[in-house]
Amino acid sequence: MECTASQYKASDFKNGSPVRWCAGCGDHAVLNSLHKAMADLGVAPEMTAVISGIGCSSRLPYYMNTYGFHTIHGRGAAVATGFKVANPAMTVWQISGDGDGLAIGGNHFIHAVRRNVDINILLLNNRIYGLTKGQYSPTSARGFVSKSSPYGTTEDPFIPAELVFGARGTFFGRAIDVDLPVSREVMLAAARHKGTSVTEILQNCMIFNNGIHSGIADKEVRADRTIHLRHGEKMLFGKNNEKGIVADGFALKAVEIGKDGWTIDDVLVHDAHCPRNFLHQQLAMMDGNELPVAVGVIRDVEAPVYDQEVALQVETVKAKKGFSTLRDMLLAGDTWTVS
Repeated sequence: MECTASQYKASDFKNGSPVRWCAGCGDHAVLNSLHKAMADLGVAPEMTAVISGIGCSSRLPYYMNTYGFHTIHGRGAAVATGFKVANPAMTVWQISGDGDGLAIGGNHFIHAVRRNVDINILLLNNRIYGLTKGQYSPTSARGFVSKSSPYGTTEDPFIPAELVFGARGTFFGRAIDVDLPVSREVMLAAARHKGTSVTEILQNCMIFNNGIHSGIADKEVRADRTIHLRHGEKMLFGKNNEKGIVADGFALKAVEIGKDGWTIDDVLVHDAHCPRNFLHQQLAMMDGNELPVAVGVIRDVEAPVYDQEVALQVETVKAKKGFSTLRDMLLAGDTWTVS
């Protein structure tokens, strides 16, 4: 994992408040990884803001020694956008759950991605509404039984990666809550990215959806059912890196190297910086069945950044019109005095 020398420690970003999540909740691991990633990044706590909506994960700003804002349900991205445009020098993190971010907040989510605002969205996906005690969420699978779907859901879920790519996102990464080194690595890359970064964290809810990601997250299966993508490296996975991802026409295929004529030369090299998102989307959509779930930085490309473009536009108009203050602008047209 690439890190930079920093004058900060993880403890510099902790405020000492007692953490009020259920014992064993994946939020604890996410908080731990975020504190370490912030220290790696080297941005001062007073130059950092953490903004959230509503949900279990949205309590996270309370545990940060930074600026924080616990907003209303689904509006974290809207508030984060306004905060970043008004304070462009600040590093802004938005924390959302799959319900907060993709249900009531879904519209704000896709438009933040579309605009490419320079904020870092951590989307914690446990596929359940935890705070309101166990209703199915926008990412719950078809047929999922919950308090609000006792006979199973009759709808297909959102796939967060698909929404990001549909909105022409410039950064998408994924991690598993219990894999702290990868979480820290992806968060650091997300913060260094200019534009909207979306990091999906597959997170466990011990109380209402325990084990939802165990089919890929458990240690005994993780090496075979996930692949850690690194830019510029071969797409290898398995306990001994004996498996790889190859092109199969326009599709992807998992093979065992040395069998059926497949060699290491056939294995694809990950290019996270490719402007075209076709392969990135295929990698992000792998589901752990025939193909392993991709973790790490899947896409990281450059594009115009919304808040930078707004600031440039403001300066251009001010120079052209001769405005230096809002008052100058308001009084620039025809005025009259009412006596």
